[in-house]
Amino acid sequence: MNMDWLKVVTAAVFEVMWVIGLKYASTVLEWGGTLFAMYVSFYLLVMAGKNIPVGTAYAVFVGLGTAGTILADIIFFGKPVKIMKIILILVLLIGVIGLKLAADDTAQEQKGVRM
Repeated sequence: MNMDWLKVVTAAVFEVMWVIGLKYASTVLEWGGTLFAMYVSFYLLVMAGKNIPVGTAYAVFVGLGTAGTILADIIFFGKPVKIMKIILILVLLIGVIGLKLAADDTAQEQKGVRM
């Protein structure tokens, strides 16, 4: 995984943090952490989008953030585990991995065409 994809994954982790913060923040410090997580999340996404297809980067970012938020709700906040949720998260992650692999293939093809 190159640094740009690592930025997308890290941005998704910070996305999970700020989404949880939007729901549970109640103090100035918690809101400050939520805003900081928003800033880091979008900064990393924008930086990664300079070198990889922005549509793919955004789809991976949102997909990982969605899966992470659902899993965080289950693990940290005691939301019920439903088999359908787990199946749909797996389907989502398969799609995210597929998008990343397709973006890598496209980048390799473009490198081969350039002179």
